Amino acid sequence: MSSRSNWKGQQPKPAEWLGPHRARFLKELSDEGYADTTVRTYDRAVGLFCRAVERRGLSQAELVGETIDELCAIVRSGVRPSLHIHTTFCLDRFIAALEKSGVARRQAPAPKIPTALDSLRAEYEAYLRDQRGLSKATIYHCARFLERFMAFRFGEEIGRLDDIAPDDIVSFLRNIMGREKPYRDKTPPTHLRSLFRFLFWSGKTKRDLANSVPRVAKPRDTDLPRSLKPQEIEKLIDAVRSDDTVGRRNYAMLLVLARLGLRGPEVVAIQLDDIDWRAATILIRGKGKRHDRMPLPEEVGAAIVEYIRNGRSGPSRTLFVSDKTPHRPFVNAQILNMVLRQAFDRTGLKPPQKYVGSHLLRHSLATDMLRKGASLDEIGDVLRHRSRASTTIYAKHDVEGLRSIARAWPSEGDRS
Repeated sequence: MSSRSNWKGQQPKPAEWLGPHRARFLKELSDEGYADTTVRTYDRAVGLFCRAVERRGLSQAELVGETIDELCAIVRSGVRPSLHIHTTFCLDRFIAALEKSGVARRQAPAPKIPTALDSLRAEYEAYLRDQRGLSKATIYHCARFLERFMAFRFGEEIGRLDDIAPDDIVSFLRNIMGREKPYRDKTPPTHLRSLFRFLFWSGKTKRDLANSVPRVAKPRDTDLPRSLKPQEIEKLIDAVRSDDTVGRRNYAMLLVLARLGLRGPEVVAIQLDDIDWRAATILIRGKGKRHDRMPLPEEVGAAIVEYIRNGRSGPSRTLFVSDKTPHRPFVNAQILNMVLRQAFDRTGLKPPQKYVGSHLLRHSLATDMLRKGASLDEIGDVLRHRSRASTTIYAKHDVEGLRSIARAWPSEGDRS
């Protein structure tokens, strides 16, 4: 008998009606890729819970509310104190599975009466999500500025929104940005404009105060976009490649970044179904819910296939997942920044800037295209810029082109 099947019947016989649920729960853990020892650890906690149910003679209808809490307390009292936290975690997952099957019901928390701020925040978040198509991270920051401004202007309870005046906006910005230590974040005015456009759009204010938000004084950016040379990029990509699950995944992720010029969040958002292998294309889920289909280079496709066939695990339909069980998708794109920093450490290459982020490969692709003669429109198409102004920053690299339009320096006697 294999070790994976040893958990069947190891513990004392549970309540008869709980047996199938226990077996199904443990099988799901095994199918998700958990090790045999981990499955047995879960089964020990679940077995104690089932024995407590059996001793009380409880039926499905009685596994509700405080009874569940009492049963969990009994189980914890029967294990060492050092195992209380882990046992609670195992029981929570099992009870969640029972709730999903409809045979258990935890005590519902007391309903919270939403405040005026709660209602306003919920409407604002829905507007940002449905009308603007913003990401969860951006929505979070916008909602935080809603809360901060309302607390600054009204205190604990929101007053009449039409009473907000331009002077209130200026005072708020002075309060958060006029510190002795320079406030480096330049986004507060942007978040405030978004807020006041929503308030006007939803009819909560009679005036559009977005135009009352002052711009942050910022010197003209004269720096060139930081980039790497093609040979440096190849060294970084080769540095993360190895013959294991993590190495195959990281190699494929960096290839996607370097060859397609994607943003970090776009890489971790790729789904298995986004790849059309026959047409050799891939769907990119970009900003503002914009979806674009791009050609999939053969080199990138081969790296993805190698990762899927020899290492990728788990039930998720997201392409790149954690190597740790249960192999969930990444919450954000920080994994790419970490992989890139590790590549710099391994190669000994010096990053062109202090902060090493995945956008560096995107800039490098655009810069290399420009050096090879691509037009700004072609670069904008590859990078999927909505505005041509976003692509013009790369014109700074085209020194020869800039020389052709530069006016000659006036000399003595030149009247033109």
